[in-house]
Amino acid sequence: MFNQLYSIYMLNKTEREIVIGTILGDGYLQATGTRNARLRLEHGAKQKDYIFWKWQQLQRIMQDRPKKIVRYNPIYKATYNYYRCQSHSSPELGKLRQLFYRENKKIVPDNLNKLLKSKLSLAIWYMDDGYYYHRDKTAYIYLSKLSKKDLDELTEVLKRNFNLVPKIEIKKNGSFNLKFTVAETNKLINLVQAEIIPSMRYKLPKTLNIPVST
Repeated sequence: MFNQLYSIYMLNKTEREIVIGTILGDGYLQATGTRNARLRLEHGAKQKDYIFWKWQQLQRIMQDRPKKIVRYNPIYKATYNYYRCQSHSSPELGKLRQLFYRENKKIVPDNLNKLLKSKLSLAIWYMDDGYYYHRDKTAYIYLSKLSKKDLDELTEVLKRNFNLVPKIEIKKNGSFNLKFTVAETNKLINLVQAEIIPSMRYKLPKTLNIPVST
């Protein structure tokens, strides 16, 4: 029975590429016991189409459709609307959690060069955490607080696997950005544009002739 369940929730190539990009971005791997984990997806109401697209792509391993959640923050006196869904728990996701987390904090694994190899993974990460500034024609990918070792590993993988050389910017809160010059932005956009879904194309230059992904 265990082997049957394990095989059901084994990720295929496309699913794994999406999951890798999601973990680097907004996704959260929640431990469920000592070996397993589940993937939780959350996106704001403005990105409803995006989370439903992710759910469709990963539907085979997901528990249910994204559900709308409304929360009121009494400190800021603001109401937040977002969507959430999560996967079934599996040992494969548990192994990824062991790679991407230390003491419940997200890190950059030493073998990222073997994990972040596809344009699809890069595009998912960009759709999650990237932004295109139309005025300056430059792109950014926002990062959480990372160690120098993690940052070095991240930039080395981008250079080795995609020939991308972004600069690291430090924000006032101690987190980081990957800042792409105009030339590096053009390289990044050329890599990911075919994988960007219609509702997220605001993160691309307006004048692009976007090819259809196959």
